[in-house]
Amino acid sequence: MQTIVVIGGGAAGMFAAVNAARLANGDANVIVLEKSNQLLSKVKVSGGGRCNVTHHCFEVNELVKNYPRGFKELKGPFHFFNPQNTMDWFEERGVKLKTEADGRMFPATDSSQTIIDCLMKEANKFKVQIRANFLVNSIQQSDEKFEIENQNGGKIIADKLLIATGGNSQGIIFEQLKKWNHTIQPLTPSLFTFQIKDTEITDLSGLSIPNVSISIFNSKHSNSGPMLFTHWGISGPAVLKLSAFAAIDLFKANYNFSIRINLLPEYSAEKVKEKIQDTVQYEGRKKVGTHSMFELPKRCWLMLMQKAKIEEEKNWADLNKQQKENLLKCLTALELQVSGKSTFKEEFVTCGGITLSEINFKTMESKLVKNLFFAGEVIDVDAITGGFNFQNAWTTAMIAAHAMIK
Repeated sequence: MQTIVVIGGGAAGMFAAVNAARLANGDANVIVLEKSNQLLSKVKVSGGGRCNVTHHCFEVNELVKNYPRGFKELKGPFHFFNPQNTMDWFEERGVKLKTEADGRMFPATDSSQTIIDCLMKEANKFKVQIRANFLVNSIQQSDEKFEIENQNGGKIIADKLLIATGGNSQGIIFEQLKKWNHTIQPLTPSLFTFQIKDTEITDLSGLSIPNVSISIFNSKHSNSGPMLFTHWGISGPAVLKLSAFAAIDLFKANYNFSIRINLLPEYSAEKVKEKIQDTVQYEGRKKVGTHSMFELPKRCWLMLMQKAKIEEEKNWADLNKQQKENLLKCLTALELQVSGKSTFKEEFVTCGGITLSEINFKTMESKLVKNLFFAGEVIDVDAITGGFNFQNAWTTAMIAAHAMIK
């Protein structure tokens, strides 16, 4: 009887373990090694404690667009196991998922504990052995088997080894992979908010704009969507998606860069200019501060007045050419300096990890080391917020489980 060892008790590790044990049907010993005393800790806190299990996106070609890194490699795997399969898997085990307006999918209970309980129940059902507080001290390979030793000298021999240690794996795991000639892409944060030291911006904390377009100076990166002003800068889907796709470039810039925000992306700059001229001509006696355009929130409009150097009490008809040009720029190309990043809630995501070209995505097995497999964020795959990172975990884990049993 073969022994399968999974290092990492997170979403990918546990999903691989329970499915490998289920598929083996008693013909394999499946052991999960977790360095802490808590399994599925990221599942617990994700989605504000509700667990954003996956996303209601069942078309593979659309699904992969949410992955800044790994979108090409995941096409095949998503044909094998995608969000529909994830939904079916959990519902077959009594966990009903619901879809919210933005496509995110959560357990109907709105509790991440529901997902944890489901996975732990499966682990118990198929006799997955869990060894918590097992800190791997060394991994040796001999005769296509692996000897894993912990900090106390305890040893486990594995026929198949799955690494699912997440996006912040450090120490012995990556050191050993490098000895086996695996290449590790540098780990850098992905999915973060922008810090802006500008009181005119931070004073708008709590205010949201339903649709903006944000671009980064001197780069190809831009994204659209809702934006939220915070007490440290800006956040919201538009910012988070931009941070993910630009993660490597922003890391290289030490998170000091300039952005341009178009608060009216549904209008051309020429159309906005015409609107300003029409307001000056037909509503010139109204005060600029109390008669805003395009239904922007009042606090945001007053901030734009400050940026455009226009007095709130000034009449529209009294605006000079420079002030009108300033206003146009503030509405369609507001320039701000970003001076740092902030982690997005507890959902810390990294890009980087095991180089994708060194993995067989039909099996998730290493191309360099026989019987060595990978799943989840330990590989160089990451996604925007919305359940896509968990879907990568479920998919790669399921493929690895099938391959290890086969």
